[in-house]
Amino acid sequence: MNTLPLAFLNGVDPWIFALSLITVGFTIYMGFRSAKTSKTAGDFFVAGRSVSVGWNASAISGEYLSAASFMGIAGMVMAVGYDALWYPVCYACGYLFLLLFIAGPLRRFGAYTIPDFAEGRYDSPVFRKIAVCFVLFIGFFYTMPQMKGAGTTLAYIFPGLPYWVGVAVVGAVITLNVALGGMKGITLVQAMQYWLKLFAITVPVFVLMAVFGGYGSNLAVNDGRLLTAPAIAAASPAAPAPATEVIRKPLVEKAPADAAWVSPFGPLTTKAAKAAGLTPEQSKPYSLLYTYSLIIALVCGTAGLPHILVRFYTNPDGVAAKRTTMWVMILIGIFYVFPPVLGVIGRNLLPELYAATGAKGTDKVVLELPRILHEHYGVWGSILSGVACAGAFAAFMSTFSGLLVSMTGALAHDVYGRMLRPNSTPEQRMRMFKFAAIAIGGVSVLLGSQVEQLQINFMVGQAFAIAAASYFPLLFMSVWWRGMTMKGAATGMLVGGIAALLCMTLINLNDLKIVDLKAFWAGHPLLRILCEQPAIWSVPLAIGLMIIVSKATSKDIPKDIRMKMLVLHAPEALGLKNEYIQEHQAGAGH
Repeated sequence: MNTLPLAFLNGVDPWIFALSLITVGFTIYMGFRSAKTSKTAGDFFVAGRSVSVGWNASAISGEYLSAASFMGIAGMVMAVGYDALWYPVCYACGYLFLLLFIAGPLRRFGAYTIPDFAEGRYDSPVFRKIAVCFVLFIGFFYTMPQMKGAGTTLAYIFPGLPYWVGVAVVGAVITLNVALGGMKGITLVQAMQYWLKLFAITVPVFVLMAVFGGYGSNLAVNDGRLLTAPAIAAASPAAPAPATEVIRKPLVEKAPADAAWVSPFGPLTTKAAKAAGLTPEQSKPYSLLYTYSLIIALVCGTAGLPHILVRFYTNPDGVAAKRTTMWVMILIGIFYVFPPVLGVIGRNLLPELYAATGAKGTDKVVLELPRILHEHYGVWGSILSGVACAGAFAAFMSTFSGLLVSMTGALAHDVYGRMLRPNSTPEQRMRMFKFAAIAIGGVSVLLGSQVEQLQINFMVGQAFAIAAASYFPLLFMSVWWRGMTMKGAATGMLVGGIAALLCMTLINLNDLKIVDLKAFWAGHPLLRILCEQPAIWSVPLAIGLMIIVSKATSKDIPKDIRMKMLVLHAPEALGLKNEYIQEHQAGAGH
């Protein structure tokens, strides 16, 4: 009976285990502590609308810097090279869109959730139901990479542990935390976790660069500008040692060649064309199309993520929401400098990761690199690896917490409190919040256990593509065009969002080998790119349909549209800001 747990503990580094356990323990403790202060529905859904700019900026950054940011970017840079740098650049740029166009107006309108905004803007309970569906679609697509990060990290800490067990353990811990404290319970935790993640990514980077050479030196090895110390010694034993000695292990067969890895159109954007047997010159238009579509998905998708948007409702007012967004851009911009460095160093020091798949592949390079230092500095290498693991826990736990709150809020507040039981009391909705958290947490664990073979960053990009084609057009057009009607908004959001959702599902079924489309994609590289990165056509399709259908149904423009646009855009000093949910509390079932 005792052999199974002992097998899991075999080879476990005590420092890595201890630091990871402290992170998880602190998270659970904060959940229990916040449960005592989260007493009202407002505390659970929007943290009482009282979160300061500094705390909220840290909390949003902590929530946004997911497993994709902490582990996935470094893993993807290592796996495919410079193609992957569009991910961190666009993750940060998306907040500029939020800052300029959405953050302030959304907060001034004063709702709990995006479905609240949808119903309030168009006076349509039906539209709320449509909007709720996309909270769940986007949320579940986004939980899968967090669960992959959890399974990968636990499998690294406990070498004998199956991937799915790590997914289940982390899923249970976060579900408990959210069920106990709601939004107020996770805000402080997420704010602290941002600073933990920044510490956990920067310290290993600086130490690794001090020991194994800087970013430029490691990169130069891959484009032929700098020979490694062993290569110089082999060529000419009498040659002096290079100024910066860069160690590079031989690449394995599955690793991309140096020329492709440092190319702006590398393995990521050229894979469809290569599978079709096209020459590099013929591949360029396809690579450009893939790149532009990826940029649109990531930038617009950031402005359409429900678990991020709901955060702006926790600010006291629209001015605070805009200031929060500005600080988020700064905080995540600082963080994103570091993961690509680990990807570059990992290519030189851990090429064996190319030969592995799933939880053993390049997605764990951030966890593995500090351990190399064990040979040089003994226990300090283990401590640094433990710090990296603690950062990974903070990454997927904080993001999964936010996703769980947004999806649970949609079920407890929108489905239960506004559709099924419109006369329910705040206490009943809070109770439903806890039940819904457990149900959604369970589904997330089941989905996460199936995606071990998919790359973390790629899965997050899929969630962004769905958000870009559904919520982004809805919010952008609803906030800035007074001529939008409910039928126009619903048609555009449904068609764009469902089209992107179907494309993502098809690609995943193929990648997981449930459906074999390899021969079809080889013959149709353009269709593969448009399916894998649908934002370039699904976002314009959604916006175009919104305009056309709204023009055709212009008689249905809400009668009080002028007042609603004033509420969205007028300065708070005029006193027009309202709290939509309070104003309609009595008539919640209308």
